[in-house]
Amino acid sequence: MNPIRVLLVDDHHLVRTGFRVILEIEDDIEVVGEAADGERAVGMTRALRPDVVLMDVEMPGMDGLEATRQISADDEPGGPAVLMLTTFDRDDYLFAALRAGASGFLLKNGTPEALVEAIRVVARGDGLLAPELTRRVIATFARPGNQPGGDGASQAALGSLTPREREVLVLVAGGASNAEIAASLYLGEATVKSHVSRVLAKLGLRDRVQAVVFAYEHGVVRPGG
Repeated sequence: MNPIRVLLVDDHHLVRTGFRVILEIEDDIEVVGEAADGERAVGMTRALRPDVVLMDVEMPGMDGLEATRQISADDEPGGPAVLMLTTFDRDDYLFAALRAGASGFLLKNGTPEALVEAIRVVARGDGLLAPELTRRVIATFARPGNQPGGDGASQAALGSLTPREREVLVLVAGGASNAEIAASLYLGEATVKSHVSRVLAKLGLRDRVQAVVFAYEHGVVRPGG
């Protein structure tokens, strides 16, 4: 198998060096470049086509959120997944990163093992949030006044889903794996994978994390429902 190609983006050289040391001992991961700011990260992503961009949030000039938006906006098939890392445990960063198109969000106080596994997860097309962050995503949508909505285009996209695809979206939003969805709906896993891919394509979403946020924002599911 080809190694997972990773671009490191952080304005602190020592942090990038630390990440490189952690990742380069893994046989299935290759660090293909480093960038110290968002603008450089966007350019290097387009030039190097990494599988995963490990992106810091706060950087001088263009920050990681804007860089993620620009990388995600390219929207090419097989484009890179962006895994955000930050020292700052802030909800506004979390939701801004998800809406910008990030496939995962981790805090820098995690373990090296968690970082390596997160890279593998987003590289294979799945989304990832640290468990404590997932709970806060759900809690945010449970707050009074957080009413479902969405623009006309989003509602039209929802309307294009078949009943089966909507069932799959509900289960994805509940955190179910493909195997669990298959068992729940009495389908094969390959069929479930196809359904998930079609749901993401119809809704213009990159991965399952984006699907969870979309489902809660648009009232497809509700906390506790």
